[in-house]
Amino acid sequence: MRLAVTGGPGQLVLSLAERGPALGHEVVAVGPPELDLAAPDDEAVFAALAAARPQAICNAAAHTAVDRAEGERDLAFAINATGAGAVARAAMRLGVPLVHISTDYVFAGDKPTPYVESDATGPTGVYGASKLAGEALVLASGADAAILRTAWVYSPFGANFVKTMLRLAETRDELGVVADQIGCPTSALDLADAVLAVAGNLAANPDPALRGLFHTAGSGTASWADLADAVFAASAGAGGPTARVRRITSAEYPTPARRPANSRLDCTRLAAVHGACLPDWRESVAAVTTRL
Repeated sequence: MRLAVTGGPGQLVLSLAERGPALGHEVVAVGPPELDLAAPDDEAVFAALAAARPQAICNAAAHTAVDRAEGERDLAFAINATGAGAVARAAMRLGVPLVHISTDYVFAGDKPTPYVESDATGPTGVYGASKLAGEALVLASGADAAILRTAWVYSPFGANFVKTMLRLAETRDELGVVADQIGCPTSALDLADAVLAVAGNLAANPDPALRGLFHTAGSGTASWADLADAVFAASAGAGGPTARVRRITSAEYPTPARRPANSRLDCTRLAAVHGACLPDWRESVAAVTTRL
């Protein structure tokens, strides 16, 4: 399969570039300046994707700076909503399936149990609102699409929580890490495997059940403090930097955008429909940390 993936050299784009060939797929990155979703134009988006000659498309392009989005509403909506719609319409014109990446931030985070796809949405910030608007535009486009909501993404690439913890531990003995937010840590490498599986299923089978919304995150749950503990345990085993984790509350670490207290995603539907189940987050965190 020849997969075109939109976006700059971020975590998922680079993970797909690594995992695709390893699984026998060709991955073509389509990003700026040819594809600029900050100022999306349907014809320009179509031309850029058509030039890649894809058999499937993954829209990984996104404004993911959650706090910065609060002051960059227009840009966030241009990329995450209008741009997503343009990519979906291009996929429809090309007659190829689309895997669109979304987020746990479409939910308010106040549910006591993991979120399922049919739960009511209620984003509390600009990032989540823009991604939810993007979901709606993808679904309204008529594209042959599956939307994968994911959460707490980390990898050997780009900026992410795991790399931040390792960097800070080089100069600090103790780190305060939020312990009252829980979610499903997700390796972008595991997410890339799921994207490829879903894209392949869409390309091979017209069954409507394979389309629509799917939650796609690492198995198991953790707090940010739990995740930090796992990072430092793996780092210690590999001779890397470590630090003590001091568990703090969200109130002790205020941010411009409010984070969901509960980011847990129930991924049962993805496993049942697409046969994809991401590994336990502890295994993947250890693998990524050791690699770093």
